[in-house]
Amino acid sequence: MSAVVAAERVPGPVRAYVGLGSNLVDPPGIVRAAMRAIDRIPSTRVVSRSRLYRNAPLGPPQPDYVNAVVALDTMLDPEPLLDALQAIERAQGRIRDGERWGPRTLDLDMLLYGSIELRSARLTLPHPGIASRRFVLQPMHELAPELDIPGIGAIADALAALPDSPMVAL
Repeated sequence: MSAVVAAERVPGPVRAYVGLGSNLVDPPGIVRAAMRAIDRIPSTRVVSRSRLYRNAPLGPPQPDYVNAVVALDTMLDPEPLLDALQAIERAQGRIRDGERWGPRTLDLDMLLYGSIELRSARLTLPHPGIASRRFVLQPMHELAPELDIPGIGAIADALAALPDSPMVAL
């Protein structure tokens, strides 16, 4: 059973933010290709893209990640948008085997969907790790420095509260 809190879905396009990450094969190329694929999702248009950032991974030892964020306007509801994002991951060779924080050819995370707060078996919005991840907040701040994250507050404040961690813009 899902619960939507705060704002209900309204007619018209919704601004959503998607985090992209890769640390296998050709991470910058895969992230750029994924940005193009997201822009081809029906009823969805990428409106801005952050720079790519290289950063150390979470979890077990593995290659550095390349991360970015895209802002998009979509007419899709959250779960159909999630389905489309997961189809892009599969097309890039992503296998969901239950390994948490392991290496990935492509990881696409829906970070925000308008001002909706959602808890379902498949999707939590805002993304549950959003406030603790510089590799998410920094590129998202680049796109929307005045953004207010539902349940968290101003993105600038959330970013300022994080410890420094090395990130290199590519």
